[in-house]
Formats: sequence, structure tokens, C-alpha cells
Amino acid sequence: MGTYRLFRIEDPNQQPTWSNNGTFLSVSDYGSRSRSRKLPGSGDMARKAVKLASWTSAALGASGVYFYSNKYLDPSDFGAIRVGRAVATTAVISYDYLTSLRSVPYGSEEYLQLRSEVHLRSARRLCELCCANRGTFIKVGQHLGSLDHVLPVEYTSTLKVLHSQAPQSSMQEIRQVIREDLGKEIHDLFLSFDDTPLGAASLAQVHKAVLRDGRTVAVKVQHPKVQSQSSKDILLMEVLVLAVKQLFPEFEFMWLVDEAKKNLPLELDFLNEGKNAEKVAQMLKHFDFLKIPEIYWELSTKRILLMEFVEGGQVNDKEYMERNKINVNEISRHLGKMYSEMIFVNGFVHCDPHPGNMLVRKHPDTGKAEIVLLDHGLYQVLTDEFRLDYCHLWQSLIWTDMQKVKIYSQRLGAANLYPLFACMLTARSWDSINKGISHVPVTSTEDSEIRTNVTTCLPEISQLLNCVPRQMLLIFKTNDLLRSIEATLGTRASASSFLNMSRCCIRALAEHNKKNTHSFFRRTQISICEAFNLWKIDLHELMLHVKGWKLASWVSSLLCWLVPVPH
Repeated sequence: MGTYRLFRIEDPNQQPTWSNNGTFLSVSDYGSRSRSRKLPGSGDMARKAVKLASWTSAALGASGVYFYSNKYLDPSDFGAIRVGRAVATTAVISYDYLTSLRSVPYGSEEYLQLRSEVHLRSARRLCELCCANRGTFIKVGQHLGSLDHVLPVEYTSTLKVLHSQAPQSSMQEIRQVIREDLGKEIHDLFLSFDDTPLGAASLAQVHKAVLRDGRTVAVKVQHPKVQSQSSKDILLMEVLVLAVKQLFPEFEFMWLVDEAKKNLPLELDFLNEGKNAEKVAQMLKHFDFLKIPEIYWELSTKRILLMEFVEGGQVNDKEYMERNKINVNEISRHLGKMYSEMIFVNGFVHCDPHPGNMLVRKHPDTGKAEIVLLDHGLYQVLTDEFRLDYCHLWQSLIWTDMQKVKIYSQRLGAANLYPLFACMLTARSWDSINKGISHVPVTSTEDSEIRTNVTTCLPEISQLLNCVPRQMLLIFKTNDLLRSIEATLGTRASASSFLNMSRCCIRALAEHNKKNTHSFFRRTQISICEAFNLWKIDLHELMLHVKGWKLASWVSSLLCWLVPVPH
């Protein structure tokens, strides 16, 4: 199969272990976990099958007792059907993995092909479960679908459809929520209210409406059963993840349940979402290319959010941009600036940047391209310690300081898995990181190899995700969603985007150092150093432009020489 470039290490102090055919087996620094696994015998298989049956029965029994005692056995709400569907799907997926690969030599071409087929079958079953159980299940499925460089491609490509297959509530249900929360009927509050939603997501849907005073608004209404189902959904997921861990001890997915426990209550509180929108609008008000819709508090509650109506095309819709003469590269640069500012400077990060939450448009007055940022329910607040370590790490990656890459990766919890951590963070191979990610362009071959090797390294990835700070998990998700948009637009990170990141890192570190000194001389010294470093980046960027102009000139001259213009 060739070498696994995702983890290939050039540093002579980091010696990987290779098989006779040159395939990567393990790295001693990773905890010496051997890749050559012993296949389970019939006795092992029998024991695991009994364990699977026992855990399935226990999960069904425990869930039934719990929900019966809490009077939640209504099949139309949560009930036995909903629980049974989740338990049965988990059991079938686990059994498929246990039995399908047992008679095939580990690592052979047949094994890899068969494993890919099992991944795909399992991903489809999981997707069907999410669509059937809706709500929290779709939200978690969308999260998994966004982890392009963390999970096998069979899972991410299958689960991505959940972004466009969210359920819709009926108008009867929407009227019920508005009546319960606002105490009035729709016709008492609005001149008009479109029955067909503009869009539906896992937790809510949005309708266009016109207020009595003539303002056109977007009305975000929560699906009526999500609030009551969410805590029980998470409990069910926790039971199932613990059961799977008993069967496959090397796979740790409790981080996913922990994240859902922490984030779902915040996402279900639309008043919190409105406050986040106003906070980020104030924080990034110096960006004239960013539009955050205004919140109308007088008709907003925990389940209803009223905001300014803004039209535009999705950020990954190249045809829309071409029709409206919006520069794709300019939009990509704006996205990079916006997120670098959130992460490195402010430590307040919008963590759900999928295309449905980001629109592009021409400003109606100035004609300039704008990004409209929507859905502010999920933000990650970074601690200063985490944010500054993350700044140092990206500075080290951009300027290829491998010793500091190791130091700051380990400070962020990666321990001896720091090469894997750096690869996941940048979505680049270890070879490219050593050569310099700002110098070596991404190739389709490298991208394909990384995606392929994610499957092989899944146990180490699971281990790493359980070791890093919880803040890092949403950063991974955000990075992968942004890369997915860049890939669709054909604007994968360039040297210029890395330089913009570096500017934000320099500003953030300088601001922190100035806050922590009382000496006027020291603050002046920090300011001068900051200005000098920013000037060096400007100069470096200018040199890149000059080289680009020279190259373009040379190519143009060569074409003129090869293909003379006819007289």
C-alpha cells in the first residue's frame, strides 16, 4: 500500500517502525501501539457476540425502566420505538464490524476493500437512524459529517447529506410554538407569514414574515419536541457509546457525548444566540465586508428568534457568485480574516460555519461583496492560555519551527501524538509540515492519501480527541468546515492566507504581553517589535506578489514567442 505520508517522520530523533513492504506500522513516540493486530479467534468472537447481546439487552432494559419511570414511553415522542431503533442500529453496526473482517488477513488489499464496504454500510445505517430519530441525532450526525480529517471518508461523505435533509415542522406546530411563547396568533403579530420555510435545520426552521410596522424579518422557530427530547437523546447516546467501548476498547467516542451535553442546551436557547450575534457584531465591526443581521428582541424568546431579513447565496455557490460578479478569492480571503480574528485575537469562535449559515451578497448601497453570518447558537470561548498556545503553534507551523511545533502541540494535550495532531490541524502530511505548509502547495494526491490513512489511524485519532482540551474539538470541526468551503470554491489555503493568520497571531501575542507589563518602556518595546514583525510579513507578501508578477510576465512572453500574434 506504500507509506502513510500522514505520519511519515523525517526527524531522525523520531523513528517510525516499518513493515517489510515499507508500510508504516507504528511510531515509538505514539506509545508503541502496534499496527499488527491479532485477529480474533472463534472463542473471542463468541465472547464478543455474547457481550454484544448482553449490552443490547441491558441498554434496552435500562432505557425502558428509565423512560417508563419518567413516563416517556409514548412512541410518538421518545418511547420504545425511538430507543429500540437506536439500540438495534448500534447492535447491527457492531455485529457487522465484529464478523465481516474476521476471516480476512489484516492489512491485505481484500481487508482494506472489505473494511471500506463495512464503513459505508455502517455510515448509511447511522444516517438512516439520524433521519428517523431527528432532532439531536441529526445535530450529532452533522457534527460527525464535518470531521473530514478525523473520520473515514465513507462516514463524512455519507453524513454530509444531513445538512440538507433536516426535518420540517408543520405550520400547525409552528403556530403552536408562537402561541405558547408569544401569547398571540400569527395573524395578530404579522402582516404576512410565509408557510414554506426558507430553510430547516436539525433544531429549528426559518420563515420569512412582515411585521405590522412593515419591517421584513426572518423568524426562527424551534421544532416543538426538540427541547424535551434532547436530554434523553444524549442519555441514550451515552449508554450506546459505553456499550460500543466494551466491544471495541480502542475506540473512544465519549468526547462526542460530552460535547453534545455541553453545547445542546446553549444552542436550544435562542436568547443566548441573539446575545452571541450582537457580541460578534460589535467585536468585528471594523470588517466592512461582514454583515450580522440585527436582532429584534421584542418578539424573541428561548424558542423564537426574530431578526433582520437578509438575502444572499450560499458561500459555496460559485454559480451565484459568478452571476453576481462576486470575486471567489476575495470571499475566501475574507473568511480567513474573519476566523483568524475570532480565534487568535478574540477567542470567541463561531463553530458552525457550514454553507447554510454563511451567505454572500452585494451590498445594496455600496455594491461591495459581503459575507452574511447566520446561526450564532454555537460559539467556543477560548481561555487565554489555550488561545496563546494555539497562536504559538500556528506561528511555528507557518514558519516551520518543528521544535516549537512539538512543544506547543504537547502543551495543547497531544503528548507523543503531536505529529498526528499537527496533521489533523493543518490537513497536511507530516512531510509537507516539515517542508513548510506555507511553501508546499496542497496536491490532490496528498489530500487523497490523508483521507485514506484516516481509517487506519482511527484508534490513535480517538485517543487524541480524548486527550486534547474540549475547546480543541470545536476548533477541529470549524477548521474542517472552512476547508470544505475552500475546497468547493477551489481556494485551498494559500501563502497569503497563512500570512493573514500570522498577522493575527502577532497582534494577539503582543496585546497579551502589553497587558501583563506595567513598564512604559517595556510596552513601547513590545509595540516596536510588533510593528517590525508585521512589516516583515508585509514585505514577505510583497515579494510573493512581485514573484507572481514576474512569473506571469515570463509565461506571457513565452506564449507570445510560441504562438505569435497573426498580422
